[in-house]
Amino acid sequence: MSAPLPSLFGHEVTTVHCAGVGGMGLGPLAIYLSRTGFRVSGEDDGLTAAMRVQLERAGVAVTGPGEIPDGCQLVACSSAIVPTHPAVLAAKARDLPIVRRGELLAEVTREKRLVAVCGSHGKTTTTAMLISALRAAGFPAGHVLGGLFADDAIAPARAGANEWVVAEIDESDGTIGRFSPEITVVVNLDWDHPDYYRTADELESAFRALFQRTKRAVLVNAGCDFSRRASSAVFQPALGHGMQDGRPRYLTFGPGGDYSGEIVGASGGRIELGLGGHFSFPSATVRALGDFNAQNAIAALAAAQVIGVEGLSGQALADFPGVRRRQAVLHATNNLTVIEDYAHHPSEIRALLGSLRAQTDGRLVVVFQPHRFSRTAQFKADFAAALATGDAVYLLDVYGAGESPVAGGTTADLAAELHRIAPSLPVVYHPGDNAGLLAALVGGCKPGDFVAFVGAGDIDLMARAWLDSVVTVRWENLAEALQAMVSTGTRVKREESLARKTTMGLGGCARLYAEPADVADLQALVKTAKARGVPVMLLGRGSNLVVPDEGVDGLVISLRQPSWETFEPRSDGRVWVGAGLRMKNLCGKAAKAGLVGFEFLEGIPGNVGGALRMNAGAMGGWMFDVVEEVAVMTYDGEVRTLKKAEMHVDYRHCAELHDAIALGALLKPASQSEAATIARQIETYREKRQKSQPREPSAGCIFKNPEGDSAGRLIDVSGLKGERVGDAEVSAVHANFIVNRGNATAADVIELVRRVRARVEQAQGVSLEPEVLLYGKQWKDVL
Repeated sequence: MSAPLPSLFGHEVTTVHCAGVGGMGLGPLAIYLSRTGFRVSGEDDGLTAAMRVQLERAGVAVTGPGEIPDGCQLVACSSAIVPTHPAVLAAKARDLPIVRRGELLAEVTREKRLVAVCGSHGKTTTTAMLISALRAAGFPAGHVLGGLFADDAIAPARAGANEWVVAEIDESDGTIGRFSPEITVVVNLDWDHPDYYRTADELESAFRALFQRTKRAVLVNAGCDFSRRASSAVFQPALGHGMQDGRPRYLTFGPGGDYSGEIVGASGGRIELGLGGHFSFPSATVRALGDFNAQNAIAALAAAQVIGVEGLSGQALADFPGVRRRQAVLHATNNLTVIEDYAHHPSEIRALLGSLRAQTDGRLVVVFQPHRFSRTAQFKADFAAALATGDAVYLLDVYGAGESPVAGGTTADLAAELHRIAPSLPVVYHPGDNAGLLAALVGGCKPGDFVAFVGAGDIDLMARAWLDSVVTVRWENLAEALQAMVSTGTRVKREESLARKTTMGLGGCARLYAEPADVADLQALVKTAKARGVPVMLLGRGSNLVVPDEGVDGLVISLRQPSWETFEPRSDGRVWVGAGLRMKNLCGKAAKAGLVGFEFLEGIPGNVGGALRMNAGAMGGWMFDVVEEVAVMTYDGEVRTLKKAEMHVDYRHCAELHDAIALGALLKPASQSEAATIARQIETYREKRQKSQPREPSAGCIFKNPEGDSAGRLIDVSGLKGERVGDAEVSAVHANFIVNRGNATAADVIELVRRVRARVEQAQGVSLEPEVLLYGKQWKDVL
């Protein structure tokens, strides 16, 4: 039986409509409400595809402008909704109460143990890190993030299964005054939002009041003078030792704080933190870079420990997925790196550019979109000083966010200030012509540039559109170069859909795709791709893999032409088979030739090349049981023949074929027999397979069998048969299969894999490892 819904503003409310539901504040709140049990609808004329996916998964109905469904009892508005918005007018016409996002978040979490993450810079990343740490520890708190995770499979909000909720609290519109948290985490404070807080003292007063309403603990940045000053008026005379009911109310994090930490190493996109003070573990690994993210991580881990989370460890953030629009890497090659970041305050921009400077030896090119005229006017000199640390600056028009222009607050004013303080700095601004500015950026880029798109408006959309145009030209040029290197029998295609080339029937496109006609064309493709720095991936019959929804950034090669499907019996009883020959056809041809020993391969939905790479097995037999030698091509184009004894083969793995392409193999049958006898054995295996495996589209067994046990058994006894995310479902026939019920996405499958792994580890104490490939990616980056 579901829990009763909380009352809202003194009334029994079951249906809510959200105007501005595409925003990073109201969108996740709408998802939280829906997951809690409310009927939720929403509208937004700027709804992004990423947010739409999250809303629809949570059951939030998206409507047109002003289309408030019948039965709605409450309307919530984001800060971008003006009084003349169609939803506001429609709500007033129906006499419906209208509340702001912050007011509703405070109300719906009023009876919860709220961990409020707030402050000027880094609160979204800190909130996301805290959520991730709690998830890693199996602590089932609810959460409301003020953004989207970089991994679409992780929802920005959930209802949770205990009394705790982690939420990002926004001070910009004064609704911070509605919250009375259990724990308050202040990442740092800077005077901002001058449209609401006319002086720094007004902002400080708002936070002092929040600290006074906090019930259990306030955790502030030890290195932030503003935060400490705001705290001192509340916690004096015993800063650091204030007590309530025997528990400390005032705690600090960061260098010299109660929860201290610093970077002691960095490699592979991760930083290593040395921890001290009250931390119960001495170090932590964080999948993020830079001092700013280190402080965010220390705050998140400290907050998790203050909550009292059991099972928290220094590995809680080792696989932190990141947050969209927070140092999001859109493109990274030797010639061009492009990132996008939400920084919109001078302090944030200064910290961001300092971090990026340490990551590149090339030029740092900054594309900046000021956010709000009032902020630009107030901090114009500080913005200019921060931006001047770049090597070139491209300025977009101010994103007003509903404001009218104010004196001194336009991009032209900012450009003039930049010219004044840094006259030699290249500054490009095309008044009223953002498209022209971005076109100039294309021409202005140089090999090795690091381009940072910075701002809180719609610059993320412009960044992606700009990059698409740049990258599209690059891929088109590569396609032309590859096509020129091969015969007319090989066609290089752009944006070829891979979904219909896989047994699971899902996933995106390959940027480049080719089916080489022969060995010479294959050599030309791999050598040219390597010279151009393009990743090469082989695709067999599309079994045993999941193609990401975004597709594959590289050249996908498939050996599907007839020249790769050879079956050549030799006089000594052995047989040569091409890498493109389907396993089903291998079994059939071997049976007709009276060759015994291949029957167990019947029903494996792949080709010889894939079976060699994965050492495919079934019915107690393994591919390399019948292999004598394999012809391979390295990614340098060198053709070699490897004896079985030279190869390193084990369960579901052949090491040599992770760095080379199988061209074919010499196989040795166990014996010879009558074709009819072999056919009967094949039919026996076929009937067994059909009874024990699902008929719906799948990638085959999802997880490797742990030593001495069966993954299917572990999943079954954990009660996961029938578990479903979207149209991806754990098969009721065989629990180690995830099937596509019609319109499953890769994101659905990935989330279901996560869920199954977590439940099996919790219930059985066994950590399952995926057997299927995440094509073009690594499972460790998404699990």
